[in-house]
Amino acid sequence: MHTSKNYRFSVIIEKDEESYYVACPELQGCYTEGDTYKEVIANIKDVIK
Repeated sequence: MHTSKNYRFSVIIEKDEESYYVACPELQGCYTEGDTYKEVIANIKDVIK
């Protein structure tokens, strides 16, 4: 039997003229970037997994 757990993590999103940047302070080294808000959210979900 496969049991799945859900976790919640805080993320910090920053934007400059070119890209979005996101980091998860609770997970060391967990950060990514993307061209759009939607892309950066998808990217951080992948990195957290």
